[in-house]
Amino acid sequence: MKALKQKVVWMVIVISVNTFYSQAQEHTNERARWFTDARFGMFIHWGVYSGAEGIWKGEKLRNDNDYAEWIYYRNRIARDEYTTLLDRFDWDSIDPEQWVLLAKESGMKYVTITAKHHDGFALWDSQVSDYDVAEFTHPKRDIVKELADACHKHGLKLGLYYSHWVDWEHPDGWDHSKEIYGISAEDYDRYWLGKVIPQIRELLSNYGEVGMIWFDMWVHHSNTCVTKEQLLQLKGVIRELQPQCLVNSRLGLSIEEDSDIDFKTLGDNQLGSKKEEFPWQSPATVAHSWGFHALEKQWKSTTTLLQNLIGNVSLNGNMMLNIGPRANGDVPYEIEQRLLAMGKWLSVNGESIYGSQAFDLVKDQHDWGKITCRKNPDGSTLIYLHVFNWPLGHQLPVTGIQGKPVKAYLLADQEKIALPFTSQGVVTVLDLPEKAPDPLVSVVVLEYNSYPTTEEGLVAQSVYGGFSLTPTNALESKGDTTLKPPKRGGTVPEHIAVTEKSRYHWRIYIEKPMSLYTDVSYSFQGEDGKGTLSVSSQAGSLKANFKPSGKFVGEPNSNWQIDSFDSHRLGQLDFTQEGYYDISLEIAPRKGDELGFQWLWLGTE
Repeated sequence: MKALKQKVVWMVIVISVNTFYSQAQEHTNERARWFTDARFGMFIHWGVYSGAEGIWKGEKLRNDNDYAEWIYYRNRIARDEYTTLLDRFDWDSIDPEQWVLLAKESGMKYVTITAKHHDGFALWDSQVSDYDVAEFTHPKRDIVKELADACHKHGLKLGLYYSHWVDWEHPDGWDHSKEIYGISAEDYDRYWLGKVIPQIRELLSNYGEVGMIWFDMWVHHSNTCVTKEQLLQLKGVIRELQPQCLVNSRLGLSIEEDSDIDFKTLGDNQLGSKKEEFPWQSPATVAHSWGFHALEKQWKSTTTLLQNLIGNVSLNGNMMLNIGPRANGDVPYEIEQRLLAMGKWLSVNGESIYGSQAFDLVKDQHDWGKITCRKNPDGSTLIYLHVFNWPLGHQLPVTGIQGKPVKAYLLADQEKIALPFTSQGVVTVLDLPEKAPDPLVSVVVLEYNSYPTTEEGLVAQSVYGGFSLTPTNALESKGDTTLKPPKRGGTVPEHIAVTEKSRYHWRIYIEKPMSLYTDVSYSFQGEDGKGTLSVSSQAGSLKANFKPSGKFVGEPNSNWQIDSFDSHRLGQLDFTQEGYYDISLEIAPRKGDELGFQWLWLGTE
């Protein structure tokens, strides 16, 4: 093989963290322990389509989805013309080891490449089909081998993406035009047995240890031409050749249907919404397209990407972040710089991600960020507070953890200088330094001698000095509880349209005596004085009649007249001692009226 030109010299930062396997995800098999520990990986979409860059003969990809790797299918390119794109590749410059080194410096623990995407083109020297990279390079290249060797050399797990359901090149493979013209089970089985099974055997026999085979059938097999028997056959080949290789749910079998599936793959760029007890992963892009697209403009910020990773880990999930190298192997500058910035952050804060897991509090408990945790072998526990929004008041309230922490400190502080804090009941309030230690996300650590218990169902104290009581964080509701989503660009907020007597109940914890004003936001278009709002708690009771909120113009000169949601002060509640308080709101509209309830706020101002 021709010597590869070394284009970039990477300064590799070795991220040192204690090896630890998450204990909280109950439905994790032994194969997947490394996966739940790794948390962060690289996805590489690279193939023939990389030479097109989202444009074919001057025409942009024919789909607003703008997935550049779909150009073969979308722009109806002939097979022989499609492969002429390989003439644009700078083979002397393409070095897969550079991608692996970028992954390592970015704090990623595994790398998954599109060994065969939907275009059917293999990035290895396949003996099954001549539609592969070896047939179009002189001397022959085997990109999968080069990447595998680099992964093994640098200690990263190797993942191989294989499109098993869709194959636009093979006459008996599935492409969506067959929704029109049809395909027989016999023809599809010819593709399956003639290409899919033997190519998977090649990938699992010739490239050393493979950490995962990543399939991409994004619908259940019952809605495809693939049978469950074929999928089980394919999984059986993987278990036969590499028993420790992970298989994702986009094989076409859900983890509920087959407990032998190792992890669930969410939708493209879909982030987690709840804590799960099984391994799962979000495949994500830095911009929008997976393959390189010359017209790409939808770049996510480094902060957004980092917060997405943290959010997933806080729910027991992983994130696999995609790069789309160009036809000369270069990773786009915008992607490279964001990944390197994430790697720099992980070199300081990695212990809050690797081997860490979800804590027991609900997803959106706090308005300042997310929480992950780590159980140590000696039973002690570290709680990591990922502060997305450094409080202007330099105090961070943590609600719901029972017991006093042993110590609090900034994870970025190598000396672990203790932060002052107060702890009363289930509220800990930390005194923070004026300046955040990290411009992206700062991490505060709480140390406990054992895994702390939590109090469920509480509304957390806001960094803005109050409590936001909403329909979504109510402990219980009676009556009208149908949540209406935002409309008109969010100018009509999420709310409940209350048409009958309804009651909403929340629970809060007050860590010291205080008085709080009570405001309620609602929209009401009826008559003044018709209908009542009543707040009751151990701190007192308040009652008021509905007031018309009228309408307002959501967007000037756009005929955008909508119902106004206004804040109305009901009065003051006096919390004379620390402890738990139950807050109830009763809304009683007159028959035929409707009140749009948005939130109840208890605050100092």
